[in-house]
Amino acid sequence: MKILIVEDDPGIASLLERTLEEEGWRGVTAGDGEEGLYRAEMEPFDLIILDWMLPGLSGPELLERLRKEGNEVPVLMLTARGETEDRIEGLKKGADDYLSKPFSIEELIERIRALYRRSLGSGGNRIDAGPLQVDLAERRVFLEGEELLLKRKEYDLLLFLLKHRGAPVSKRMIEEHLWESEDFLQSNVIQVTIYNLRKKIGKDRIRTSRGMGYILDV
Repeated sequence: MKILIVEDDPGIASLLERTLEEEGWRGVTAGDGEEGLYRAEMEPFDLIILDWMLPGLSGPELLERLRKEGNEVPVLMLTARGETEDRIEGLKKGADDYLSKPFSIEELIERIRALYRRSLGSGGNRIDAGPLQVDLAERRVFLEGEELLLKRKEYDLLLFLLKHRGAPVSKRMIEEHLWESEDFLQSNVIQVTIYNLRKKIGKDRIRTSRGMGYILDV
C-alpha cells in the first residue's frame, strides 16, 4: 500500500513513516498543504493521512480541492481539534475518517486497514474473488480452500492486482506503489515477483497485456 502523509510536524511525520514501513507499507511525506496537493495530483496513492492544520493550504482546503477534481482516494484526517463542528466540516469536505491527536499507533493502523478494506470493496476482513480468498486481518491467502504461502511482496502485489482486477496494471504503477527506487538496482524484480505469484495462483490468472501491463483474471 502506498500512503501519502501530509504533516508539517517533522516528528509526527517521521513516526508515521516508520510505522507504515514496519507494517510493510510505503509512506511518502509532504511537509505542507501545497506540496501535499501537488503529490496527490501527480501520483496515485491508496490512502492519504492528512493533518488539519497545515501551512499554505489547510487540510480541509486541500481535501476540498481533491474532491472537486474527482480524486476519491480514502483520506484519514488527523486533528488536534475534538469539536463536533470541526469533524462535521471535515466530513463535508470529503474526509473518510478522523483521528484526534494524540493518537495510539494501534488505532491508527486499524483505521488505515479499515479504510483500505473499504477501498477494495470489502466491508469486512475477507475478500472473495473467484477461487481466491484473502484474509486481510491475518494476511493469509487461500486458493480453492488451500492456503498459499506468499512472501510479503507477493501478497502486496496480489492485493494491488485485486484492487484493479480486470484492468491492466502497468509496471510503473507497481513500481510506484510497492517498491522503493533502490530496489530497482535489480531491474527484473517485478517480473520475478509476477513469475513467482503466477506459480502459486496459476499462470493463466495473471495475463500480460502487451504494452499495457498485467491483468488479474479471477
